[in-house]
Amino acid sequence: MPAVMETLFDAVYLVSVVVIGILMIRGCKGNSQFRLFGIMAVVLGAGDAFHLIPRAVALCTTGLENYTVALGLGKWITSVTMTIFYVLLYHVWRKRYHVEGNSMLTAIVYGLAALRILLCMMPQNQWLSAQAPLSWGIYRNIPFALLGLVVILLFYKSASKHQDRAFRWMWLTIVLSFGFYIPVVLWADAVPLIGMLMIPKTCAYVWTVLIGYFAMKKECK
Repeated sequence: MPAVMETLFDAVYLVSVVVIGILMIRGCKGNSQFRLFGIMAVVLGAGDAFHLIPRAVALCTTGLENYTVALGLGKWITSVTMTIFYVLLYHVWRKRYHVEGNSMLTAIVYGLAALRILLCMMPQNQWLSAQAPLSWGIYRNIPFALLGLVVILLFYKSASKHQDRAFRWMWLTIVLSFGFYIPVVLWADAVPLIGMLMIPKTCAYVWTVLIGYFAMKKECK
């Protein structure tokens, strides 16, 4: 039963974010901010699918231990697409608040993203092994967490400055996603129950996507 419930939850999540993303791309009425947000949502769902679909198959058949390679490859791909997700979110911030220039900030964002992807590509991660080292899980997530922190601060400051009610909680959704994700990285292997934190983490991402969708519905009439 838990396997079925998790599979249903993941299926609803994947379909929801991809459908919302497509609706935003089609319904943005030429607004580049919301078109980009829609692309970001599709990247989120498509990237997570590489990990969640093999996981669902494993849970509903012979177990996770028999799908090590597929699950590892899925996590690898998802790690890269999540990095792209935050780069796109940074550009949503630039478009929403009409930010021009600031090339140093852009260089920092792209530098952290490139470092994260580079670390994800290192063979020491042993993605396809059942005994992937925790140390490399920490190394590759350091620039990822810093990238998230930059985006959190940008949305928090800009939404407050512009009294942007539609995006006023965007920073919090990112805080929650990292707050639930980091314990999983650090302790899920030792305490499997901590892996349940991926559920509220996923809900935080859905909240992120819904913020953009409802803002589009209001602003693109």
